[in-house]
Amino acid sequence: MFRRMRCFIGLNPKIPSSPKRLLNSKPLPASRRRAILFKPPDMLDTVHEIAIYIHRFHNLDLFQQGWYQIKISMRWEDDNLTSRGTPARVVQYEAPDPASESIIGVWRIDDLDNSFSTQPFRIKYARQDVLLSVMVSFNFAIGQSEAPSTSAVILKFELMYTPVLENGFEMQASFDAVSAAIHEFRIPPKALLGLHSYCPVHFDAFHAVLVDLSIHTVLLKAGSHKSSQKVPSNSHIVGDAIGEHYGQNQVLGFGMGSKLIEIVKSLFASREILLTELQKMSNSIGQRVDDLTDADINLGKFEVIGSSVKSDISTANGDVSSIKTEAEQWSSVFQIFEKLNGTSDLGNDVIFQSLPKEDILDLFFSLGNQLLFIWNAFLKFHRTNRFKVLEYLHQVWSTDRKTEWSIWMVHSKIEIPHRYLRSGADDSSMHNKFGKAPVMRKSNDDPAQIAATRAELHRRSIAQMKINNGSIQDMHIFSDPSHVPVIFVEQHVMNAPLHGSGNDSSISSLDQNDSSAEPLASREKTVTRQFGLSSKKNARVLKVVVFVHGFQGHHLDLRLVRNQWLLIDPGAECLMSEANEEKTSGDFREMGSRLAEEVSVFVKKKMDKYSRYGGCKDLKLSFVGHSIGNIIIRSALTESVMGPFLKNLHTYMSVSGPHLGYWYSSNSLFNSGLWLLKKLKGAPCIHQLTFTDDPDLQNTFFYKLCKQKTLESFKNIILLSSPQDGYVPYHSARIELCHASSSDSSKKAQIFLEMLNSCLDQIRAPSSVQRIFMRCDVNFDTSAQGRNLNTMIGRAAHIEFLETDYFARFIMWSYPELFN
Repeated sequence: MFRRMRCFIGLNPKIPSSPKRLLNSKPLPASRRRAILFKPPDMLDTVHEIAIYIHRFHNLDLFQQGWYQIKISMRWEDDNLTSRGTPARVVQYEAPDPASESIIGVWRIDDLDNSFSTQPFRIKYARQDVLLSVMVSFNFAIGQSEAPSTSAVILKFELMYTPVLENGFEMQASFDAVSAAIHEFRIPPKALLGLHSYCPVHFDAFHAVLVDLSIHTVLLKAGSHKSSQKVPSNSHIVGDAIGEHYGQNQVLGFGMGSKLIEIVKSLFASREILLTELQKMSNSIGQRVDDLTDADINLGKFEVIGSSVKSDISTANGDVSSIKTEAEQWSSVFQIFEKLNGTSDLGNDVIFQSLPKEDILDLFFSLGNQLLFIWNAFLKFHRTNRFKVLEYLHQVWSTDRKTEWSIWMVHSKIEIPHRYLRSGADDSSMHNKFGKAPVMRKSNDDPAQIAATRAELHRRSIAQMKINNGSIQDMHIFSDPSHVPVIFVEQHVMNAPLHGSGNDSSISSLDQNDSSAEPLASREKTVTRQFGLSSKKNARVLKVVVFVHGFQGHHLDLRLVRNQWLLIDPGAECLMSEANEEKTSGDFREMGSRLAEEVSVFVKKKMDKYSRYGGCKDLKLSFVGHSIGNIIIRSALTESVMGPFLKNLHTYMSVSGPHLGYWYSSNSLFNSGLWLLKKLKGAPCIHQLTFTDDPDLQNTFFYKLCKQKTLESFKNIILLSSPQDGYVPYHSARIELCHASSSDSSKKAQIFLEMLNSCLDQIRAPSSVQRIFMRCDVNFDTSAQGRNLNTMIGRAAHIEFLETDYFARFIMWSYPELFN
């Protein structure tokens, strides 16, 4: 099986191992140099080099133990199988620990499919790290008759798996690994000229891992790797010799001149991008690039092209504010040709063809050799500072997420009314800032239908977009952008109550007959003694996130959201609540009590652990709930055992939670199912959701729950809803006015408005501490699901929250400060 494979440890022996070797090599004899110069014009070929640095493999949520590998291959997007990238060089930055049983063997290059595979490594447990530390470079050759590529490159990652044998740690003799998951990325043509980007690989929902890697691209003159000479930038012998041997018409005529001009333009762009990015990295991490000086990047008489963007990259604290835009850089490129030719027709390629052949050819070879030198200097710089470079690129990547994913996200600001009245308006502002009366929505308008229509219009506009930017594109998202969920984010920033200032408004038990609850101040002192916070210098912040499933759910239902949270904040301690698994048909009070006890025990256990390693100086407690899991969370917060932790509440994310119960639900099929469920099973939680648990509406569970200040202490509140979700009323998930209640004159409407205003009062409570309140409307693409019972009753969208992480990825990476 391995007869067509190459296995190495270290650098390809055919490749110069150091830029210094290239710089300090002695010139070739004149006879040998002439022999090189009089080769056919294939010396004008170029090559795209794509280098991938694989830092580590982090197991988030793999379901199977065993041996894994990362297999990498590349191909042109236009040629599916006929043209592939060729592995050119591999550098193993760090050799695996010989005593380690996690990594065995060596990396491999398969000549059959031009793929590269990392060393096999064994995964035994969750949150396991495997340090790979290897750089592999792929080459895509471009012939002299071809212009710079207009096709993108598809980068393919495969997660290869083979099980562990029962008789020990040895793998199967042939390592007969199978492809367990595939993740592809697209490198647009523009990015092939120069790209330095962090690129996390997560594979899929069933193989949730994190492969930390970065991608670096450059355009080089072909044949550069075959010669170890640094040709002086002011040399004319190359151009003269080729011109004399083949004639000017053969080099610049018969359509070849325009190709050469395009190649020179592309080499210039690649050079400027490489210098600019190398300067940014050097300045950001505070490390010098020792192998580069002003003389090394000087183009002689062509220096005017790069002088406007070049600065001393060896200065770690240099100013990068003068770096020009791409349009300004191309303007500089044209200036040199204007200066040489004395013409003002900058945009016409005829100007280039009218130049002496020596100038264009000399520029081509000077750029090519200089690019190789700078590229090798970058590779050496990267190897020396790989940790800092990867950290810098990760920060840039995180900052760019909100911009890239704005295609599928629409952001807006909202204002929360002071109080809703029976008329449907609020009494705080009956007129807008222009003095005009507000336009009232008709009571028969369905807000969910309006939201779905708005999302469909946005989805159609996405389908007409031509997305081809200069960043690497995740094909799980960009392969079919119109099928990705569309999210409308409504954000409100307000002043929140000071934590710990509401001793006079402590949360009491929902059971009015319970008089055993201690005063809040007393409970805080008790817990402070039991879970004392440390003031030591090396004490850490304990960040706990509790995930609560919904009706008849499983404790791992929200694992995709958990995985995204851990990617943003790897230090978070996650509790996947099991206290109410198979017990979600009971009373919400009992379920809340069980959750409160489970959270209290979990926090105590983590604090005890932290106390052995410097102590815990602060606690941040966050909650994520799906469906009725949100009601269980709010019920748990009313328990006395949770009282001491209320001042530590941080972020609350509600995923389709029925916060106002099931009143005014427009889904007749689902309402019929609820009625049948109450008759057959008599589930207490169903009676509570439909307000039939007590004849007196003011004595029902939900009315009491909304009166309790369960939302007041959170710093960040995020409500996720979907107009396609028929299981939870749209207004209930969003905690907003239901327009059906506006035309209802019964006591039911009055009770509903009291509940709504009580919830909004908690969210809007004024103080000097900032609170973020967001409503996120998630619109899934259900076109592929067809029309079936699940879509008709609205179950498909309700479950889609658990089966995809697009919505969580978009929201959480757009607002990472809320989850860290």
